[in-house]
Amino acid sequence: MMKSLEEYIALAAESHGHMCPGQVLGIRMAMLGLKAIGIDDPGKYRKRLLTFVEIDRCATDAVSLVTGCRLGKRSLKFLDYGKVAATFVDLETQRAVRVVARDDSREKARTMFPELAEPHRQQLAAYKVMDDAELFTVQPVRVKLDGHDLPGRPRTRVACEQCGEGVNDGRERRVNGRILCRSCAGEKYYEPLSD
Repeated sequence: MMKSLEEYIALAAESHGHMCPGQVLGIRMAMLGLKAIGIDDPGKYRKRLLTFVEIDRCATDAVSLVTGCRLGKRSLKFLDYGKVAATFVDLETQRAVRVVARDDSREKARTMFPELAEPHRQQLAAYKVMDDAELFTVQPVRVKLDGHDLPGRPRTRVACEQCGEGVNDGRERRVNGRILCRSCAGEKYYEPLSD
């Protein structure tokens, strides 16, 4: 059974290390998304739930807390779009919704709690009590899933023909007839240092 907002807020503050407006948004976003796809007990339906998050901020920790989806379980997918948004997918029914935090909710928070001078405190108070429609837009969506993206054990594993490192689940690149990892194919996010 899904917990109450207050219970999730207490768990999120403990897990994340502090309570902030992003945590409240993430909790409410996940609760709304799960409800919209017909999942009332994320623990019971964990193996059929897949969640895509679009930001690497506080809201993502809260979405993970509520849904139980984790990167290590391959049930949480991070797409760096810089948006406070998440898509919730029921793998069994294929129902999916994308929930996006509304930017105008910040201004509404200011007008709801003008006595709280700091925007952070205004948002924290308002996001707990605002209607879902004031906080979020919800859009039914279809998510195209590749078998390599599903939770569970790796579907494939190949070795990079240049560095020899293993690459799981179709993340390799084919360059001039060679199988390369993304780094060797020129997509490095790091630069090796010589000893």
